[in-house]
Amino acid sequence: MFFNIVSKDTNSSARTGIMRLPHGEVSTPVFMPVGTAGTVKALTVEDLREIGFQIILSNTYHLYLRPGMEVMASAGGLHRFMAWDRNILTDSGGYQVFSLSNLRKIAPEGVRFQSHIDGSRHLFTPENVVETQCIIGSDIQMQLDVCSAWGADRKEAEKALDLTTQWMGRAVQTWEQKREEGYQGSLFNIVQGNFFPDLRKRSVEACIAASTPGIAIGGLSVGEPHSAFTETLALTAALLPHEKPRYLMGIGTPEYILEAIENGIDMFDCVVPTREGRNGRVYTRQGPVALKKNDRRMDFMPIDKECACKVCRQYSRAYLRHLFKNQEILCSMLASYHNLHFLHQLVLDARCAIDENRFTEFRRNFLSGYKKEAE
Repeated sequence: MFFNIVSKDTNSSARTGIMRLPHGEVSTPVFMPVGTAGTVKALTVEDLREIGFQIILSNTYHLYLRPGMEVMASAGGLHRFMAWDRNILTDSGGYQVFSLSNLRKIAPEGVRFQSHIDGSRHLFTPENVVETQCIIGSDIQMQLDVCSAWGADRKEAEKALDLTTQWMGRAVQTWEQKREEGYQGSLFNIVQGNFFPDLRKRSVEACIAASTPGIAIGGLSVGEPHSAFTETLALTAALLPHEKPRYLMGIGTPEYILEAIENGIDMFDCVVPTREGRNGRVYTRQGPVALKKNDRRMDFMPIDKECACKVCRQYSRAYLRHLFKNQEILCSMLASYHNLHFLHQLVLDARCAIDENRFTEFRRNFLSGYKKEAE
């Protein structure tokens, strides 16, 4: 993997760059749509190409359980299986296992868990998670980590960090072996430490020492208040090496994306844009619009009159509300397409602002008109 910083904003830590990965270049900052089970819900790969995405995210835990690695190996990897010829980043599945707290047991060896599908028992170790992502053919893969929740005490947070650090070394060793065997993808390690500044610093130091191609910030967007998020993000990002790509896991609303970019984050992902699309909530420059509201019934404006996506060029809010009320699948497709296009364009505009050294002004102007819910 090659990462090159192209431009920097002098009034913030925002920057643009280019990553060269096995399936092509990726311009940063970049928002990655989430295709958990090998599909970005309600969109085709042609839709994703049309919008302009160069990389998407999928999930090791879900693909491991279904369709399974026998199918994945026989298909020749996820790219061929889903007919996607651009880059894929895979999460290790650590967060999914974390969220199944009543179905798993964490030990130094790894994580023993029960499938949420059929109750079958499985073991994830740092080694076999790397091997699984190699079978998937990930262009960027993540180490297995332990995420602690907002409100966890220091003892719990420190235990999670120590395991994450131990597993990091084992993951790196396995990844290096796979590279010798011909695997071309990169491994990112993950910063943990909950919301304790000294633990965050310790984790960053361990990640730097492990010398992986990129570093991810984990353990944010786990239920904490916004003030805790911004404080911990700023602290962590400032400690990361400038020459490596930085990935903030699990954020994807306009205000959080701009916060991340301002702090020098290069990559981010979230299920929210497509989830909200399926639930009839769409993004505009004035804030999200709920299609289900009665006053949308006679609203023949496009979702966002400034948006150039094919949905806004062809359809009205009233029509999308009609589809939503009738539970038509087309509403999910159109609303999800628009939301992803909206965020992709927001990031493109942010890149342009960074290149022209006006990102702080751009962020301020965007947020001045953006409300939690549009009129």
